[in-house]
Amino acid sequence: MTRQPHHRRRPITVLSLLLLVMAVTLGPTPSSAAGTDWWNPVARPAPDSQIGVTGEPFKGTNSQGEVRGFVDAHNHIMANEAFGGRLICGKPFSEAGVADALKDCPEHYPDGSLAIFDFITNGGDGKHDPDGWPTFKDWPAYDSLTHQQNYYAWVERAWRGGQRVLVNDLVTNGVICSVYPFKDRSCDEMTSIRLQAKLTYDMQAYIDKMYGGTGKGWFRIVTDSEQARSVIEQGKLAVILGVETSEPFGCKQVLDIAQCDKEDIDAGLDELYDLGVRSMFLCHKFDNALCGVRFDEGGLGTAINVGQFLSTGTFWQTEKCTGPQHDNPIGGAAAPSAEEELPAGVEVPSYDDDAQCNKRGLTELGEYAVRGMMQRKMMLEVDHMSVKATGRALDIFESESYPGVLSSHSWMDLNWTERVYGLGGFIAQYMHGSEGFSAEADRTKALREKYDVGYGYGTDMNGVGGWPAPRGADASNPVTYPFRSTDGGSVIDKQTTGSRTWDLNTDGASHYGLVPDWIEDIRKVGGQDVVDDLFRGAESYLDTWGASEGHKAGVNLAKGASASASSSESNPFTSFAPSRAVDGNADTRWASDWSDDQWLRIDLGSTSTVKRVTLEWERAYGKSYRVEVSTDGTTWQSVWATTAGDGGLDTARFNGVPARYVRIHGLDRGTDWGYSLYEVGVYSS
Repeated sequence: MTRQPHHRRRPITVLSLLLLVMAVTLGPTPSSAAGTDWWNPVARPAPDSQIGVTGEPFKGTNSQGEVRGFVDAHNHIMANEAFGGRLICGKPFSEAGVADALKDCPEHYPDGSLAIFDFITNGGDGKHDPDGWPTFKDWPAYDSLTHQQNYYAWVERAWRGGQRVLVNDLVTNGVICSVYPFKDRSCDEMTSIRLQAKLTYDMQAYIDKMYGGTGKGWFRIVTDSEQARSVIEQGKLAVILGVETSEPFGCKQVLDIAQCDKEDIDAGLDELYDLGVRSMFLCHKFDNALCGVRFDEGGLGTAINVGQFLSTGTFWQTEKCTGPQHDNPIGGAAAPSAEEELPAGVEVPSYDDDAQCNKRGLTELGEYAVRGMMQRKMMLEVDHMSVKATGRALDIFESESYPGVLSSHSWMDLNWTERVYGLGGFIAQYMHGSEGFSAEADRTKALREKYDVGYGYGTDMNGVGGWPAPRGADASNPVTYPFRSTDGGSVIDKQTTGSRTWDLNTDGASHYGLVPDWIEDIRKVGGQDVVDDLFRGAESYLDTWGASEGHKAGVNLAKGASASASSSESNPFTSFAPSRAVDGNADTRWASDWSDDQWLRIDLGSTSTVKRVTLEWERAYGKSYRVEVSTDGTTWQSVWATTAGDGGLDTARFNGVPARYVRIHGLDRGTDWGYSLYEVGVYSS
């Protein structure tokens, strides 16, 4: 869940600012197509939404054996159950029918006066016609952030239009829940996540029933990549569960003290995995015990900073960025209503213009969680993580050659793009307007071609983010109805629900059923090449997932090996001997004398093929150093070198070479101390 940048906001109350932190009683009747068209249900509830698509959904694979189709890598089908259950009005399905599913929250009647969040985000007097079915006068709309956009029949239309992967991120935020006055349940985040997972399975069963029984519907929850491929080859929609929440496993922090431990993380990961979750965020909006966040901007950022203080007892802290990556700027806009809620004498800190990075990166518990996700073959979402946290997570993945990294909705610093692709990860862009989306797709096209990958989008529907506004019927290249699907096998006309018919040109992307129309708009604006890259998205997403499932931890040839060094720092209380860098203990280290030309040599015991060396530096790191190998301990070959080392976890990759001895040769120190390594790993893969 996120909010698009650059929206103008008017001054609002502390409640609203804190909320912006996230941002069939009628029985089924026979279908006229029953028994003939597998894609149409044998019994659909009546009345119900129309789909507006004719033609058989494509099946199978292309000539290269690849699946085809679009990927929505970030959606929130069940967000109506988040934040206490009353912030997003309406349901994605209801046994009582469409009139029950698509109705407003009770406090919005009769004129929307108590639609507090809608009032905040939509401006004006906040009033709206609360009636959904059948008139839908005022909602759903591209700029209404509190009304259901994921009704099952609208998702069905997106599937019929060519989408084959949907990531349903189970989402909530305990702080938003706690400050929002209307709620039906407790604000415990994991309780909400469990409910949303259950209801996603219930929605699958609801759709199955229309098609004649278990397993027969088009909405298929999958828990591994091969299952997903099978579903897509059948022409159906593969649904993957993810999690986006601010305090996973209860891992919030209070006054910089973690409120969880490693046992909580293991239990939480196990529970989520058993629920079917295969991807997740470790932090979102507020710094927590696992990682620091990527800031929000402007007055919203200030309000969230206040919310962070009220929740955790600390404000964001910034520092100068060490590379081209940076977090969003903060500190430039006031939020008076929010700041009034601070205790007497407490003020939001000021921030230097040249200090734009969150000091908080990936914590020790965060690293434990990342490695726990790797062990369970889960994929990590890096959007919303600070650049410091993201950089460390990518370092860990690179050291293990683990591909399971996702950026699903444009909240990652774009300078990380090639590192993500280099690992084998997947990237999707937020559902921006067709002009902006196409421009960004063009900017990164060369990298997709280099790594031979497809592209995705993250609609973030029900995620209080805002969606593409209408370009207008008078645009030079409007969507013309009806139009053909990307595969050419279906005809897509305007979408009608009840007495309302939507037209993307004049209504914008008001609900999920207009995703095919938005893709056609991208084709009109950005060209067929952008759509072709999107149509390869399903294959690329499943490549990342499958490679994560198939990942095997490499054998560290250096662990326990004999080691020697040019020098070792003398200390009367502990040993900094060379063997400490290969003992498998991350708390011990080798440290050299305080001069430049130093080396650490590892004897592997026998000659092996070496392709990768990992180095976990202590604060005394090498700025310029080489990795050298030898078969006899006398003649050395340099296989990798850098003059821009910055400490942390480095991974040296090179073409496989035979070696019995590996030497880390320091040439220029990064500090006034010597060279110090916690652990060195040597791998054949």
